[in-house]
Amino acid sequence: MWLLFAILSALFAAATAILAKIGIEGVDSNLATAIRTVVALLMAWGMVFITHSQGGIESITSRSWLFLVLSGLATGASWLCYFYAIKVGEVSKVVPIDKCSLVLTILFAVIFLGEAFTWKTLIGSLLLLAGTLIMVI
Repeated sequence: MWLLFAILSALFAAATAILAKIGIEGVDSNLATAIRTVVALLMAWGMVFITHSQGGIESITSRSWLFLVLSGLATGASWLCYFYAIKVGEVSKVVPIDKCSLVLTILFAVIFLGEAFTWKTLIGSLLLLAGTLIMVI
């Protein structure tokens, strides 16, 4: 099931870039990010209430709160930078650079989470970086 949702995530992320580029025309990138964030917020809380997950709030530890808030701040910063980049740049160049986050995530997972780093992971990461360079140069 995770594979289906991963593929859907990629599909929606691709649609996000195209829809945002069209929608941001003539709109301040910070304002556009705020509008997108409100929509995402309403959608996320809607899912919480539809699935009756709101009762779990009280069991969240302070450590989890800290890291969820930090994650939210990182997401916000990413979205602000992304929207500005697609406003002033070409989506076909911004998105590949943005997706270098995959390589950075792998690196951070090894450093901070102790996940394994294999030759396969190294070669795949280098190929992703090479592909990104080829697309943006």
